[in-house]
Amino acid sequence: MLEYSVEEPLNREPKVDKLVSSFITGEGEGYDRNHGPIPHINTEEHRVKVDGLVEKELSLSIEDLKMMGQKTIICALQCAGNRRHTMRTKLKEVTGIDWFDGAVMNCSWTGPLLREVLQKAALKVPKEAYDSTHVAFACHQTPTQDDQWYGASVPLSRVMDSESGIILALQMNGKPLSPNHGAPVRVVTPGIAGARSVKWLDKITVQECESENFYQRHDYKILPPEAETKEDAEKWWDRVAALQDMPINSVIAVPSSDSTVCLDDNSTMEVKGYALPSGSDGPITKVEVSTDGGVTWQAAELLKDSTTKDADLKWAWCLWKARVKIAKGKGIKVLSRATDKSGNTQEACAKWNLRGVAYNGYGEASGLTVV
Repeated sequence: MLEYSVEEPLNREPKVDKLVSSFITGEGEGYDRNHGPIPHINTEEHRVKVDGLVEKELSLSIEDLKMMGQKTIICALQCAGNRRHTMRTKLKEVTGIDWFDGAVMNCSWTGPLLREVLQKAALKVPKEAYDSTHVAFACHQTPTQDDQWYGASVPLSRVMDSESGIILALQMNGKPLSPNHGAPVRVVTPGIAGARSVKWLDKITVQECESENFYQRHDYKILPPEAETKEDAEKWWDRVAALQDMPINSVIAVPSSDSTVCLDDNSTMEVKGYALPSGSDGPITKVEVSTDGGVTWQAAELLKDSTTKDADLKWAWCLWKARVKIAKGKGIKVLSRATDKSGNTQEACAKWNLRGVAYNGYGEASGLTVV
């Protein structure tokens, strides 16, 4: 059974003020990004094939995957085009879905480590070749808008890194995956653009080159500024690396742009949002807020989640809040910037690129009327 279609796939995002109401994003509360229909797969019959540069090809059932050691990670999955609307309106026109700030979700994911699956298959790749070798993921369950299947790949060195946390997820937030989120099994690549976390996974191939799929080779890349049109882009696709790690980011969820805000008795207003570390460089260690265009900055409070106090949060988002003193008026702007454990800090504005991916300029709520 298929839901939606190639012509009209399900793509939506929640209101960001609602999104930041919980550290863990619940089922049905996050964004949906699809390039084709959503398949409903028979869990008992489904198999994941492992082939390529391995000694032993595998055909793994969901039960086989359940029998392996299970790893639970908390990480944010983020569409590469999150905040594309800001790049489009602040810099200049881009191509792609007009995502605002809600194409991200922070969840708990459980399943076997991909590294251990590949160890089971016995790699035929020397360690010194890990950097130049790729692990390709594929879903052949449905055609997509730009290809007959969906695929992506990441470097083998990233998969085999004991700290990478890349898993074949069977559960989200302690429950079996739903069809919308890739049931019965998907890849989860912490810190990496969501396009690489292939849903409805049916094949894993260890190979010398990147995935040949359209979405690895001709999309989700930060093209240079001179690639101003789709025609210009053609000469760049094979010369620009595929987007992997997402950059550090922060977003202001409350207040929303162009809204009216009432000050309290102390002439302050509350500002809330989320922040994301760069790749695996988390956790977030600092978020700051400015009401004077970035001349001065005030530290925000990083909110702790009591249910995850012992968890590794280097791939997770951080929710934050601050109370800022501000004068009444119109056309007021509030900014945010984040810093992670490795010292990465948001810049004021990201460079424009045709596909509008990886925008990470300061978080912003503008056009505020403060009364």
